[in-house]
Amino acid sequence: MKVFLLFFIGIFLTLQVISQEYLAAARKGKEWGCVLMDGSWAVNPQFEHIHDFSEGLAAVRKNGEWGFIGKDGQFAINPQFANVSDFAESMAAVKKDKEWGFIDKNGSWVINPQFEHAENFDQGLARVRMGGEWGYVDKTGKYIVNPQFSAVGVFSEGLAPVKKDKSWGYIDKKGAWVINPQFDKAEAFDQDRALVSKNGEWGVINTQGVFIINPQFNDMKPFSNGLSAVRKGKSWGFIDKKGSYIINPQFDAANSFSDGLAAVRKGKEWGFVDVKGIYVINPQFNDVLDFSGQLAAAKKDKEWGFINGKGTWVVNPQYEKVDGFEHGLAKVRKLGNWGWIDPTGKYVINPQFANVLRFVKVGK
Repeated sequence: MKVFLLFFIGIFLTLQVISQEYLAAARKGKEWGCVLMDGSWAVNPQFEHIHDFSEGLAAVRKNGEWGFIGKDGQFAINPQFANVSDFAESMAAVKKDKEWGFIDKNGSWVINPQFEHAENFDQGLARVRMGGEWGYVDKTGKYIVNPQFSAVGVFSEGLAPVKKDKSWGYIDKKGAWVINPQFDKAEAFDQDRALVSKNGEWGVINTQGVFIINPQFNDMKPFSNGLSAVRKGKSWGFIDKKGSYIINPQFDAANSFSDGLAAVRKGKEWGFVDVKGIYVINPQFNDVLDFSGQLAAAKKDKEWGFINGKGTWVVNPQYEKVDGFEHGLAKVRKLGNWGWIDPTGKYVINPQFANVLRFVKVGK
């Protein structure tokens, strides 16, 4: 008996710790605050708007100005900015009057406001715009790549997609062209491959700019489970990394694979196929979300519920809107209010909020 009692006490304390680690922004009436996983307010509603916590701080707007709070709801950086982004790599891009710069977690300027726009730091570099053109700065504010591009992406595997005039190519961290501008569109590299569009058709290149899969598709989605959803004409199918069809074009719409299954639409109804293209769940739903945590949200007529990998309803359709499961909870809207359910459909937090964001882990 003592063993069982200690076991359940341990579980309870673990759940309490988990609950304290995760917060979700929630709006009551017109004001935003943050709730714990038991639905209690960790930060009382008082803000005009709020972002998810990032690196221990959340951006909030009060009286028209943005600042940052900690998980206790106290201001770590007082409201004073016209606009902000979230913290990344210990810095946040913020707008003062009409110019953007970067602050640290004490609210001190690390890079003084001087840019027309700025994006967060990623791998030690930040995208900034000056004179209508984009470049990259390091954490001291020094230009590593001078503003010269009409659009830029983040660096991945040492290369970044950038747009010069009307064409995209790829540069290294010194700003040198590694792959000359020649594409209509270009995505970031992932495992030495990047999706690009040329003359209106999508294909895949390697880091030398050589086509591994020649441009031939009208649309293309990132690889997942070794397969990419591609559209040829009006029909979607799936190819492998060599460009060979594993699942022939036959669907009116298709999502990328998630948890070993891909959502596909035939006519007006959605179902799910495995990596061989065999229906695991026949088309029967008006809409679906991808599988997450072994469950997928599915819409029947006008209501959403959740199905398992066999297509069986685990939570019957009853909600106006839903999101996928994350950290063991899914947000759902009923009668105009949002709450959260567990995988059995039991309310963990009753519907009571006008709007909510997702639960995120709050660091120090």
